[in-house]
Amino acid sequence: MINIQELNIKTAREKLRAGEFTARELTQACLDVIKEKDGDILTGKEGLHAFIEVYDDVLSQADEADKQIKAGVDKPLLGIPVALKDNILRKGYLATAASNILKGHVATYDSFVVKKLYEAGAILIGRTNMDDSAMGSSTENSTYGPTKNPYDVSRVPGGSSGGSAVAVAAGMALASFGSDTGGSIRQPAAFCGIVGMKPTYGRVSRSGLIALGSSFDQIGPLTKTAEDAEILYEVIKGQDIMDSTTLREEPITNNQETRKIIGVPRSFVESEGVDERVRQNFDETVEKFKSLGYKIVDIDIPHAHNALAVYYIILPAEASSNLARFDGVKYGLHVDGSDGVDDYFKTKGEGYGKEVRRRIILGTYVLSSGYYDEYYGSAVKMKKMITDEYQKVFEEVDFVLTPTTPTPAFKLGEKSSDPLAMYLADIFTVPANIAGLPSISLPSGFVEEEGKKLPLGIELMADLGREDLIFQASKDFLGK
Repeated sequence: MINIQELNIKTAREKLRAGEFTARELTQACLDVIKEKDGDILTGKEGLHAFIEVYDDVLSQADEADKQIKAGVDKPLLGIPVALKDNILRKGYLATAASNILKGHVATYDSFVVKKLYEAGAILIGRTNMDDSAMGSSTENSTYGPTKNPYDVSRVPGGSSGGSAVAVAAGMALASFGSDTGGSIRQPAAFCGIVGMKPTYGRVSRSGLIALGSSFDQIGPLTKTAEDAEILYEVIKGQDIMDSTTLREEPITNNQETRKIIGVPRSFVESEGVDERVRQNFDETVEKFKSLGYKIVDIDIPHAHNALAVYYIILPAEASSNLARFDGVKYGLHVDGSDGVDDYFKTKGEGYGKEVRRRIILGTYVLSSGYYDEYYGSAVKMKKMITDEYQKVFEEVDFVLTPTTPTPAFKLGEKSSDPLAMYLADIFTVPANIAGLPSISLPSGFVEEEGKKLPLGIELMADLGREDLIFQASKDFLGK
């Protein structure tokens, strides 16, 4: 019997090549775990509710992979079952961003990332739950209902890529993909005890990703090991003619690899609201990096504490623009009103949840005449200042190290009525999106609460385009 929890991408590929099991058997093992643990979010059957849908062609994909393996074909993900967040398009299948506004929406084309996964031989097992339109830090805002943390089902898995994180942590898939706008890969990775990575902005195409914040969004992997995250990143990166923001990969010419210097922004790490156990775990992480030969220096990033405020001005502004296309006419939900304008208002009102409506209203406000310069314009200027500060820091250090989250996973419903408290869960992850930097969350230990062990994570950021450094330091830290 195949134990998915004991496998990662590297070991599974080795066993598939050696004939120890087939892709069909590996995929069926994932499906068995889904059946055992996940329940059914659409019917309300009790479970973790990581998946919204398991694709109907999963086993036929596995059979095709077995044919290729038998024929001696070697691809980096051949026969590996992976899950997709519900905002990544796969042609011919539903993609709703867990929002009622896109109820019944079937993708008419494959996203760039899905095309890359097909080329690499991956088996796409299903689409995972998320916060409505990717707005949230807990996966409680989904129109389908919340996903639960596998370490304690009374707690959130993080968000907005909570379903993708749980799918990996609970052994339902060997890896998954999420989108990260302000920490939506890294924060749930920390809460679920796995690896979550956000690439440099522009390294992975956003073509076929249902947009939230166009200047922040990036697709990235959630995995069990740093090595697996690197494998997936190498598969999905690349320039795309359908996305003008994608970057051509330039050869690395500097000698930064040899320095191994980690910068610690002490005043930022010791911000008010950071759990004492998180600080202690962070100090232990710093000592571990020292023992691995890394030099630790204290650094100052004066405006890092402003990143969250900047994010929650620019992101709602971009969201209000991006989500305007969901008008009940072109696709998705349509609600009849007394006339065309009433149709529009009723469709929006029934289509979006409370958090999405809140951010659309906020975004429209900061872009409105008389307030644009005061709010949006000022936030864009501060975004440039924060980006410049990080660039200056990376002239002296190779990495910036912080906790991933200020607390362990919180209870379901605990912060639902306090959006500001919810937003603070992203305080350490948002700066990487503001500055476009590559960043990774690594499991760093556990704390015990109410008899349950809850995972903690630490976050490493590097300079633009230096994913190579991120992965090397991550493998050093985790040993894999």
